[in-house]
Amino acid sequence: MSEEQKNFSIQKVYVKDVSFESPNAPAVFSEAEWAPEINVQLNTESHGLADNVFEVTLKITVTATQATKTAFLVELHQAGIFTIEGFDEEEKGGMLGSYCPNVLFPFAREAINDLVGKGGFPQLLLAPINFDALYAQHLEKKQAPAEELTH
Repeated sequence: MSEEQKNFSIQKVYVKDVSFESPNAPAVFSEAEWAPEINVQLNTESHGLADNVFEVTLKITVTATQATKTAFLVELHQAGIFTIEGFDEEEKGGMLGSYCPNVLFPFAREAINDLVGKGGFPQLLLAPINFDALYAQHLEKKQAPAEELTH
């Protein structure tokens, strides 16, 4: 298909699911120095809603541990509905696996920062994530078992 026939649009961006826990509050606030270990887990999923319309969900879990105790745990499912038409299957895979998560991440980052602040903790700005590289790794992992079968 020609470039003119390709269409990408954002229909909606929304928080699909969110959870904030601070299981060791208020004791965690009396720690001498705030120097938590931050663990970020990330996952994406997508599925079709209609012809050329897809929901993509970026799932992020952030755990902050201070002196072996959980200071806070945030789980966020940031989702979006996207129209993707005129792309071949490979391009569509890249749009769903990389481009759409790139669109969603700033919204997720802001929501997580807000939740952490409202929980009484210092600002938490997640570092940028290279979704292109993560998607490339995902494709390599999918190809590896197939290559092993052919050898």
